[in-house]
Amino acid sequence: MNAGATGFGVGAALRRKEDARFLIGKGRYVGDITRPGMLEVAFLRSPVAHARLKRLTKPAGHEQQVFTIDDLPEIKTIRANSALPGFRVSEQPVLARGKIRHVGEAIAACIAGSRAEAEDLAGACELDYEMLPAVSDMTRAHLPGTPLLHEDWSMNAFLETHRNDDVSGLDAIAAAKVTRTLRTSRQCMAPLEGRGVLAEWDPRLEQIIVTTSTQMPHVTKSGLADCLGLDEGQVRIISPDVGGGFGYKGILLPEELVLAQLAIRLGRPVRWLEDRFEQLTAGANCREHHYVITAWADEAGRLLGVECDAIVDAGAYSSYPFGACLEAAQVGSILPGPYALPLLRCHTMSACTNKPPILPYRGVARTGVCYAMETTLDALARQLGISAEAIRLANLVRPEAMPYRNLVGKVFDSGDYPEALRRAVAAIDVPSIRARQAKGEAVGFGLATFCEQGAHGTSVYHAWGIPFVPGFEQAFVRLSPDGILEVRVGVHSHGQGMETSLAQVAHTILGVHPDKVRIVLGDTALTPYSTGTWGSRAAVMAGGAVAEACRQLGDRIASIGAGLLQVTRPDVVVADGFVRRIEGEGSVSIADVARTWYRAPQNLPKGVDKGGLEVTAGYRPDPDTGTHSYAAHAVVARVDLETGAVVLEDFVVVEDGGKLINPMIVDGQVLGGLAQGIGTALYEEMPYDGAGQPLAATLADYLLPGSADVPDVRLEHMETPSPWTTFGQKGIGESGAIGPPAAIVNAINDALASIGAEVTDLPATPERVLAAIAAARAGKA
Repeated sequence: MNAGATGFGVGAALRRKEDARFLIGKGRYVGDITRPGMLEVAFLRSPVAHARLKRLTKPAGHEQQVFTIDDLPEIKTIRANSALPGFRVSEQPVLARGKIRHVGEAIAACIAGSRAEAEDLAGACELDYEMLPAVSDMTRAHLPGTPLLHEDWSMNAFLETHRNDDVSGLDAIAAAKVTRTLRTSRQCMAPLEGRGVLAEWDPRLEQIIVTTSTQMPHVTKSGLADCLGLDEGQVRIISPDVGGGFGYKGILLPEELVLAQLAIRLGRPVRWLEDRFEQLTAGANCREHHYVITAWADEAGRLLGVECDAIVDAGAYSSYPFGACLEAAQVGSILPGPYALPLLRCHTMSACTNKPPILPYRGVARTGVCYAMETTLDALARQLGISAEAIRLANLVRPEAMPYRNLVGKVFDSGDYPEALRRAVAAIDVPSIRARQAKGEAVGFGLATFCEQGAHGTSVYHAWGIPFVPGFEQAFVRLSPDGILEVRVGVHSHGQGMETSLAQVAHTILGVHPDKVRIVLGDTALTPYSTGTWGSRAAVMAGGAVAEACRQLGDRIASIGAGLLQVTRPDVVVADGFVRRIEGEGSVSIADVARTWYRAPQNLPKGVDKGGLEVTAGYRPDPDTGTHSYAAHAVVARVDLETGAVVLEDFVVVEDGGKLINPMIVDGQVLGGLAQGIGTALYEEMPYDGAGQPLAATLADYLLPGSADVPDVRLEHMETPSPWTTFGQKGIGESGAIGPPAAIVNAINDALASIGAEVTDLPATPERVLAAIAAARAGKA
């Protein structure tokens, strides 16, 4: 019998183990942790975007409580380089040195017995600086004569990339051609828990212990050791419960380095907890894209080629470890999406501006690229007089072509993209929408299809030139004397339910009940090295590693159990928590095997494996180019032509994440991402003025979708297993956030098509909708 067939293993919609503590307020976050003698830190942050820092005057009598970069010379600057040709390296000091490059950049760390006192110290400091012109427009940052953020650069750009397929002859043969200029707004992630850091020095171990809210403890450890000049054995990172990440907690923080060095210097624990003002104005941002995109198609809607010029605002510095170019450099490789595109010409630029650095937000570059491609497809369909469904069906990769390598080298492992689209369309009563439109109602139907590359590995990230490259994911499993299975992995959980999913994987292999599986996460002293949780990789990579480690442990358990049953290893199988004879009666529980190994070794069979009941194993799919989950989103939106307000009447998602380890957790991931995608589409925007000042410093100004703004989503699963992963699972953690902006804006534009209005910029706020309507009416006048 397959152990996973019991209703608790892979494929079971098992309730999350971790919810037992989260739902009654027993989660433990950085803000819940205190230490005797702990000091609190507040940062003096820059009020301006671009200036030369001339002098900082510390409050009289408190000079020893205020630390500038000159007081902490041991800390090296953060350098997140790229191996891609032409990349310009930025030096990011952990506290401003000589020059300020964005509002909110930390200038000094102020220490006191309470946060309020530390903030008073920061407020009492006096800054003397020389204002410089700010660079706040990414589309002009690279132009000659623009002030340089980094004086040794020739232009304000981290990197340019080019793909130069020849599209010059397409005008002559295309039945339709459209060009659109599109823009997505800068966003701030908004996890319930902000960042937090607690650092303390252990003089006995000569080790700095940093408790921090991070998605990637081991990468943080490596970066911290590098910048502090310590060997990695002197650094321990503990990441307790993490209240949401989405990529926001996926970089090395200047604050982590400052607090670590202060704890070493002072010999006392120090803590910093980010407030919402800091998170909005000083934290790393995301998703500010600008596209000029042209597409050509034949009479049937088949794409002949696409040309794209894309700029991504990467801010002032390159964040460690992903760097400043992960968004823009991916645009060209993501643009074909799920389509069989024959030609692509693409130029991208990672612009350097006086804004906080960017990092990869849930969906990374895909959300913006999907928006650009899918809205352009709808524009083509309108010009050709065909439906949005028809133009997509004409171009989607067919299931019989799988595995499919597209023109930029991405390899789709499995799936039926057209079927997902057909199901999504069938779930909507499109004829009734057309009937409402015929009566003059501003209601529209929008589609978006996309694929999500997840769990991509060594070969992909090496080619992308990022500062670290993931390798074999490791898992450690141990059977304890009482039969409890302990599983240690280096990935972390910040809402994905990893404690449950990985317990289900272990159960599937060994049959140990998930309640008897203890998952250990978030401590570099206890877990094997991992690059962490990002890029929809944990279920594939950690799931595969846990399965492999459990299989190897299962072999050892089987050998011992066979000896106790007085048969040979080939005569037994491990299932349902027992070692059972394949033929005849007789079994011994895994718990009894453990008790014998640890407490009654005199009863062990001769020749038993001396390795014991502890195993570390590694896993990497082959090929390691990643899994490709995919989805079709279908939306019905109603537009108020007088106010510009948009109401989402219906939302259908048909997704395929391969074999779902826990369908209920996958539902939560998709729906949570979808709420973020709705925020991108309709609400979230961090505008900057010409002086580089952020204009949404509170959640009263930076709008997030509430429960009333997210419709009841109808979610349908398809399961096409990946041929390359342990159970056929695919990465799907970002999928929900990718499609909503494109589908929603396509629905808005369908609702406005009768008056010739079209929204091009995100978010589609009432102001932008009204502006599109006014422009269309003015053009007809």
